[in-house]
Amino acid sequence: MRFIVMLLSFLVSTQVWAGELSRPAGKVLLTLSGNIENKNEDGKAVFDMASLEKLGLVSFQTTSPWYNGRTAFTGIPLQKLMDYVGAKGTVVKVTALNDYTTVIPLSDFRKYNAILATKINGEYMRIRDKGPLFIVYPYDSLPELNNQIYYSRSAWQVSIMNIE
Repeated sequence: MRFIVMLLSFLVSTQVWAGELSRPAGKVLLTLSGNIENKNEDGKAVFDMASLEKLGLVSFQTTSPWYNGRTAFTGIPLQKLMDYVGAKGTVVKVTALNDYTTVIPLSDFRKYNAILATKINGEYMRIRDKGPLFIVYPYDSLPELNNQIYYSRSAWQVSIMNIE
């Protein structure tokens, strides 16, 4: 029985969506473009908060350079988001509302279980509090994540992701 549960969990987590995505009803917070297969607006995939959260949320606690002590983050697994849009590149160029950009290997999302956080300590993140979308790694899970490479990939106020 345990094997069946693990197998079903794997199958759900590796589900591939194909075709056109539904259009968001609310304010668009995130635009994905570039080398993606599934789109919903002019060759891009756009998301509001509801359409992001329907992909499923996960939570973890970790320390980080930006907050005192352990902080609880809740968000969408980035690997699941990449699977959903059919990302076919090797890197994603992330742009924030303040024009900060960083380039992240797509392999990070599966290897490190990074999330696109929407909540901090159970509350939605506001723009002035690094929100509404913040790329967060579980920094405490592996010693290698506690360095400037991964901190620089942890963009906040994320608004655009271009798959290359």
